[in-house]
Amino acid sequence: MKKIRSFPICIGLCVGLVGLFSSCKKNEKSPQELYAIIANGKIGFIDKLGKVVIAPQFDEGKNFSEGLAVMKIGDKYGYIDESGKIVINPQFDEADSFSEDLAAVRIGQKWGYIDKAGKYSINPQFDSTDGFEDGLACFGLDGKYGYVDKTGKAAINAQFEYAGNFKGNGLAAIVLGNKGGYINKEGRIVINPQFDSISNFSEGLAAIKVGEKFGYIDTTGKMVIAPQFEQAKGFTPEGIAGINTGGKPGYIDKTGKLLDIGAGFESFQWSFSEGLVGVRRGDKWGFIDKTGKVVIDPQFDELRGSFSNGLAQVRIGDKVGYVDKTGKYVYTPTR
Repeated sequence: MKKIRSFPICIGLCVGLVGLFSSCKKNEKSPQELYAIIANGKIGFIDKLGKVVIAPQFDEGKNFSEGLAVMKIGDKYGYIDESGKIVINPQFDEADSFSEDLAAVRIGQKWGYIDKAGKYSINPQFDSTDGFEDGLACFGLDGKYGYVDKTGKAAINAQFEYAGNFKGNGLAAIVLGNKGGYINKEGRIVINPQFDSISNFSEGLAAIKVGEKFGYIDTTGKMVIAPQFEQAKGFTPEGIAGINTGGKPGYIDKTGKLLDIGAGFESFQWSFSEGLVGVRRGDKWGFIDKTGKVVIDPQFDELRGSFSNGLAQVRIGDKVGYVDKTGKYVYTPTR
């Protein structure tokens, strides 16, 4: 069984819901703000100025989190520090980023957790796991999902059909009887399972699905934006959420008002990040701000994500690089 990465009752594309299980953990940049690059099929890292800090040499890699990054050499995974030194030798069949000083790793078919010295804090025993948040991590065992604490004790017994991590507000999304609801850290249900699709809370609201439409609830379970959208995404710190209505993508504010953003573009990224969001005109992508002003003209074949610490990864042809918020390359596209 793979890690907790999907939600079985989601029909169609609920990006807010997919976000629940595809990113249960924070993907923090390192203090140096290092960014992954690919050259000649190998992974390395640059700093914010575009200087190569760790030469491309790894078969696979992930962004740094808490000072360490997952890397792959051959068919095994280990960890490097910000100098590129291997600090935990490649030995795992799969590995995840550190979160709250522990990282989930797989040996054979079972997942456990290691500390930053590479020692097991929780021996491999789970069918699936995710990163720690607020001291708990969701795990899967024999088709049910629960929560484990950092000692390896089951803080909330495996009983749910699916479960997401706690996200700072003390609530986690769960599924029971093929309906989604929310529990607190004691395992008590605080919003009854009743929704056909759910997501994590962000900015005090969560996207939910009732029947064929998405709306938003607050942390008490009160419906604050009535179900009316075909698709929905969580709110960002800008107070904006991506939705799809009438077959057209758009954005709303926290009152549910449709915003006049992105007119003239065929497609959008779902979420604003650092005040900007990707838009597509024809077959080229660029960026606009939350007023709808074009900040970086559409010119890229693909956006490999949103802005993070002032940089965004873009692709032109078969070459990938990084641009700043003015559209200037800080790392020239390479294969």
